[in-house]
Amino acid sequence: MGEWDETVPGVVALPDGRRIRGTGMRRRRGGVATPEFAVYLLASDPEVEGWTYRWIAWPDFRCPRSTRDAVAALREAHARAADERVEIACGGGVGRTGTALAALAVLSGVPPQDAVAWVRQHYHRRAVETPWQRRWVETTRFCGGA
Repeated sequence: MGEWDETVPGVVALPDGRRIRGTGMRRRRGGVATPEFAVYLLASDPEVEGWTYRWIAWPDFRCPRSTRDAVAALREAHARAADERVEIACGGGVGRTGTALAALAVLSGVPPQDAVAWVRQHYHRRAVETPWQRRWVETTRFCGGA
């Protein structure tokens, strides 16, 4: 078990010190270590082999079909990132991935109203692409019940 090297593209150091890699499924892995756990935010199951993952039904430019499932998967990702390489990915690695990383920032102590700005500063300037994704981050209870 290990954690991501901070020089790996897409790795974000959360405020609580955990590192999570954000990426897009359309990007090539190119010499990057495989994750030990991943959360894939896609319209259909990517059926990845080689590591443990959770698939969240999450259409492009939208919010997850099930907030309860998304919150559970993101809580698991946050917990496992304490000592495992955790990856979060959607198709392009910006909107849905950025939204999930903003949620993980909230789990790490960032106030929900500041999480989008935080993820844009630390991950990608266009992360969280739609107003409804922003609202999802700001209104979902990640630290309490779903």
